[in-house]
Amino acid sequence: MKIRNANVIAAALLLAAVSAVAQDQPKPAAKSSPAPTVSAVLNRSFSGVEGQFVPLAEAMPEDKYDFAPTAGEFKGVRTFGQMVKHVAVTNQLLAAAMLGEKPPVTGDDAENGPASVKSKADIVAYLKDSYANLHKAAAATNEANLMAPIDNAFGGSNKMNRLGASMLAFGHSFDHYGQLVEYLRMNGIIPPASRPPAK
Repeated sequence: MKIRNANVIAAALLLAAVSAVAQDQPKPAAKSSPAPTVSAVLNRSFSGVEGQFVPLAEAMPEDKYDFAPTAGEFKGVRTFGQMVKHVAVTNQLLAAAMLGEKPPVTGDDAENGPASVKSKADIVAYLKDSYANLHKAAAATNEANLMAPIDNAFGGSNKMNRLGASMLAFGHSFDHYGQLVEYLRMNGIIPPASRPPAK
């Protein structure tokens, strides 16, 4: 009995010693991936909001693009189509500012989008173009110019920077996304992001 216990103790001590030696061995350096660039981070973020917002805009039927809630305190709110167009024109203005370009629209069009953009197909195409321009602006953004002053996308003498413009584009899109989710649900439509995955 004593010999068996001695063997068990010896085996345990040997295992502990081997473990200690193994822990003292230098470990191979873990391969680290390079830090993402500012451009890559912005592009990924724009893709994220675009991947939510565009399918939402596409989910509403054409005949409901003029829908706006009427019950409760909704007097004067934008229709579904107007709100999608408002997000798109804001994206266009922010992208232009980030790229150092002149505003693509002015006046009332700067708030509500071009009057010529009316049908669902036109509005969705305008929305997609707006995200394409944000991606173009992201591609032109880097560590050196991220915080450099740029013209205010909405006019006036106050300057912006590309980081602030990007954050505004994300926040503004998601703000209206939340409102448009309700517009869809009021029409019996489940927003694409809330649908169960296809089997």
